[in-house]
Amino acid sequence: MAHTRAFAALLVFALTLSSVAQAAADRERLVVSTDWLAAHLGDPGLVLLHVGDPAEYTAAHLPGARFVALKDVSGGAVGPGDLAALRLEMLPAEELRLRLAALGISDDSRIVVYFGKDWVSPATRLLFTLDYAGLGANASLLDGGQPAWVRDGHAVTAEVVAPPRGRLSPLKLRDSIVDARFVREHRGDDGIAVIDARDADYYNGVETGGAPEHPHRRGHIAGARSVPFDTTTTDDLHLRSEKELAALFAAAGVAPGDTIVTYCHIGQQATAVLFAARTLGREVRLYDGSFEEWSRLPAAEAPVEMPAVAPPAAAKPAP
Repeated sequence: MAHTRAFAALLVFALTLSSVAQAAADRERLVVSTDWLAAHLGDPGLVLLHVGDPAEYTAAHLPGARFVALKDVSGGAVGPGDLAALRLEMLPAEELRLRLAALGISDDSRIVVYFGKDWVSPATRLLFTLDYAGLGANASLLDGGQPAWVRDGHAVTAEVVAPPRGRLSPLKLRDSIVDARFVREHRGDDGIAVIDARDADYYNGVETGGAPEHPHRRGHIAGARSVPFDTTTTDDLHLRSEKELAALFAAAGVAPGDTIVTYCHIGQQATAVLFAARTLGREVRLYDGSFEEWSRLPAAEAPVEMPAVAPPAAAKPAP
């Protein structure tokens, strides 16, 4: 019996070490430093994508970077008058392939996405799109974005380079998007953790999102836990450490083996939490319609809840 217990303990220890090693490998693949990028800036096949304000890009960006707006790689509502459509929805496979190729992306491209100023969640939305398209193994985020690049003494430019069109094979889409039906049917299941990535005031019902013509309901999807998107980064917008991120999910009641299903207002902020979870090796899904869609569904089909007494907002881990 003692030998059995010892063997079981060794097995758990070995599995824990394996999990830690895998998480470290995932983070190393998904996040690159400014020094790494500076050393690889001239590599053939590198595609560098800038996500941010167009005027900011025009004034200064990383050498060789191409500007990307989320509307370039997503569908949905395109203006305030388009009230029926949801915003920021994933494109059909063939249209997405053509849009990504237009950015200069090919099958063998090494893609680095970075944000200008504080556009973290638009950058992670683009990274999620690339991963959904089957290109995630070769796509990374520049840790700290352009602000970190400049602070670390690397050069920027105003020169705009027209990218040659890429050559992309038909996409092999990943099963990483879920719909309202999936959330409704699985939100209470063991092994599924539904995460609300909005600011805690929205989760608690203190504030409500949406446009005046289509206000969202107050509160959050019944059973969802709160991990606000901006708690995944430091004050200078670097991704928090593995230990800090693991503590954030644990504090929200997410078990290490849970599949994490994230949502937010429209499917953008949620990808920052989703990206953080991916760096820990967690299994993730995005509810693309997010609370914008959930709020439009009948209450019986899409229940929301609001704490009787709003809990305090989740604190950012100490640096």
